[in-house]
Amino acid sequence: MERIMDKPLIGVVMCHTVKDGHPTWVLHQKYLDAIMDVGGVVTALPHRPGLGETISHRTLPLLDGLLLPGSPSNIEPWRYNVSGEESESDPGRDELALTLIPQALKLRLPLLAICRGMQELVVAAGGTLNRQLPSEQVLHYADTDAPLAEQYAPAHPVQLMADGQLARLLGGARSLQVNSLHKQGIKDAGPRLQAEATAADGVIEAVSIPDHPFAIGVQWHPEWRYQDSDASSRLFEAFINACHHYRKEKRL
Repeated sequence: MERIMDKPLIGVVMCHTVKDGHPTWVLHQKYLDAIMDVGGVVTALPHRPGLGETISHRTLPLLDGLLLPGSPSNIEPWRYNVSGEESESDPGRDELALTLIPQALKLRLPLLAICRGMQELVVAAGGTLNRQLPSEQVLHYADTDAPLAEQYAPAHPVQLMADGQLARLLGGARSLQVNSLHKQGIKDAGPRLQAEATAADGVIEAVSIPDHPFAIGVQWHPEWRYQDSDASSRLFEAFINACHHYRKEKRL
């Protein structure tokens, strides 16, 4: 049996909200379960103004992986040189994630970015976002008035890039049915990112950093009932395997 001290330690960025008048840090259990069920140990990463650099330089070197989860909030548009304001924003998360990502990439720390997390990876790597995706061909945002299971039901297919990193991790798959819970999406992935999957309307649904051991972002939510999806299970297993390898290399 694997000892607890041998399990990789994964940092997970938290969101901030106000609930019943109380400032609250939020981290959905589904992300933690997906990591722990494949052998990871989780530590939550909240944020306070001015602590981003401290967390980046003091905490990241202790970790074996970094997970950027989804969130109902959007990245502030000024961070990718677009005008306007977001009614649903989380400036503290923006600051923390966009501080951690460059340092994680410098350390070659395994990184898995989901939904908003993928958009943070794009912005940190110099890319830009569409603040509102068209819905004529592919509906990218679920009916939030529907029951939760229906919101997360597979909504449309994505085509995986042949010989891409994600396709290889998923056993050579060429397409997937994915859920859709994002009003925003990638406009320009930037020079450092490689597209790994696209929807029928051309929207990029997954990215990677080719010169990094494991830095992958997906626009859908693989953590939702991951145990019922071979592709989702494979993705989390691949992430934890990369974290195991990183941990061993760090010890040498």
